[in-house]
Amino acid sequence: MQTYFSIIAALLYICCLFMVSRPRWFMSAVIVAGWLAHGAALLLDISAPEGVRVGFSFMLSSALWLTVMVYWLENRRLSLDGLRYLVLPAAAVQVLLPVFFPGQLISIEGKTAWFPVHIAIAILAYSTLTIAAFHAVLMALQEARLHRRSSFLANGWVGAALERLPALLTMERILFKLVFIGFVFLTMTVLSGVLFSEYLFGMALKWGHKTIFTLLSWLLFGTLLGGRHLRGWRGKTALSLTLSGFATLLLAYVGSRFVLEVVLHRSFI
Repeated sequence: MQTYFSIIAALLYICCLFMVSRPRWFMSAVIVAGWLAHGAALLLDISAPEGVRVGFSFMLSSALWLTVMVYWLENRRLSLDGLRYLVLPAAAVQVLLPVFFPGQLISIEGKTAWFPVHIAIAILAYSTLTIAAFHAVLMALQEARLHRRSSFLANGWVGAALERLPALLTMERILFKLVFIGFVFLTMTVLSGVLFSEYLFGMALKWGHKTIFTLLSWLLFGTLLGGRHLRGWRGKTALSLTLSGFATLLLAYVGSRFVLEVVLHRSFI
C-alpha cells in the first residue's frame, strides 16, 4: 500500500511543475494532495507493530515532506512560486527512495519511551536545516543572477523561477529564521544524545563519525548565528556556513547510513 501512496505523491508533485500558477487554489489543492499521500507513505513505511523502520531514504523523504509543507505555508503569505521548480522535483524523487532502499527495522522493545521522541527531534532538526540549505542555494542563484544577466540564470525556466522569488533581504530573513529553528532542534538532539545516551539507547556514547560530524555541524550553525548576532554576518558568509553545516550534517545522518546500508550491507544501530 505504501508503494501506491509513494507513486501517487510523486505523480502529483510532477504534475504541479507543469501547471500554471492560476488559479492558486487549484495548485494549492494538488500540492496538499501530494503532501498527504507522501505523509501516508512515510507513516506506513516507518511504523511497524514490532518497531520503527529507519534509514537514509527515510531521512531524506521526511526532510522533503517537511520542505513541501513549509513551502506551501510560506507561499500563502509570500510570492514563492519559483520555489516549486526546486522543491517539488526533489520531493518527487525522495518519496520513491524508501521503495528501493527499505532501511532497517529497529525494535523499540526494552527502550525508554523517550527513544521515539529523540528520533522525532533529530528528524525535525535535519528536516528544518535541509529546508535552510535549499533556501541558501536559491539565494546563491539569485545573487549570481544579479551579477550575470547574460547567463542562463536570466533566461528559460531557471530565470523565470528566480524572478518570482522575494527580494534577497526578505529571503535572508527567512533563512536565518530557518537556521535558528533547526539549530534549536539540533541542540536538543545533541544534548539528549550526549547526556542521556545510555538511558535512550542502552549503551554508552560512542565517539564515531556520526557523533563527530553532528557536533561539527552544530558548531558551524552556532558560529553562523553568533556571527550574525555579534558581527552582522550576511551574504556569502552566511550562505557558505549554512551549506557547510548542512553538508556536514548530511554526512552524519545520511552519508553514514547510505554507506552502511547500500555499500556494506550492515546495520547502523
